[in-house]
Amino acid sequence: MPPERPRAARKRFGQHFLERPWVDKVLRAIEPRASETFLEIGPGRGALTRPLAAAVGRVVAFEIDRDLASELRANAPPNLAIVEGDFLDLTTDRVWNALTHGGGAPARVRVAGNLPYNVASPMLFKLIALYRDGIPLDDATVMLQREVADRLAAHPGTREYGVLSVLVRHSADVKRLLSLPPGAFRPAPHVHSAVVRLQFHPDDPPARDRFAFEKLTQAIFTRRRKTLANALLAYPPSSGVQMAEVLGRAALDGRRRPETLEIVDLVRLADAFADAGSSHSEGLDGSVRTV
Repeated sequence: MPPERPRAARKRFGQHFLERPWVDKVLRAIEPRASETFLEIGPGRGALTRPLAAAVGRVVAFEIDRDLASELRANAPPNLAIVEGDFLDLTTDRVWNALTHGGGAPARVRVAGNLPYNVASPMLFKLIALYRDGIPLDDATVMLQREVADRLAAHPGTREYGVLSVLVRHSADVKRLLSLPPGAFRPAPHVHSAVVRLQFHPDDPPARDRFAFEKLTQAIFTRRRKTLANALLAYPPSSGVQMAEVLGRAALDGRRRPETLEIVDLVRLADAFADAGSSHSEGLDGSVRTV
């Protein structure tokens, strides 16, 4: 009986499976060690999952596709656990329970994943949220669309620098590790990809009101090439303060453009609004996931 052909990729899940010749390159970029615990996002057919499990102490893989999850579970080595479900919908408690099931709590967790291009940004924010909620994430080595990687690594004043650059790098250092052509995957995407590493850390610098900082950043980058004084009109709390006073407190020139501001500048500006008594502290809505 001929071997069963691999099931075709499902477009609704954004599936692009890593080809075998590229697995070793990605594994070398990850630099796994025998004692480590890994959380993998989107194991797919297991091209990276199985060699990763062979190299480390434990892998907990989260797969949205129930058929692929079932196939992986049927042939999983003892140190590989498969959790079925949408990673974006998982609670911190469920992630923690999956990581601790059948053993003690890991002191350090690393992440690997081939992130679907259509939800890559929300997944990065999800990882940051898990880190802030106490999951001991050390770093995440992930495959992304090249343009997303460019935005993560962008510097102030460049076209790629924006909300994603600021909000991710507020909580993680970003290092680009590897470029992948479309042919590294099947089916081949229409774009190039890149492997990047996020090294998680506490907010740097910490904002007095993180939600206000995030909302302010989102607002002023809708007018990124306007003057800062003009761009701040898109931030609702600006209507209740003396703009000159706020800019003075933040030591910022209102003639600058938002796209030139460093993260430390934006935090200082958000804190200046808080000092002026007009900062809001509502939580972020879903818009941060579609940056």
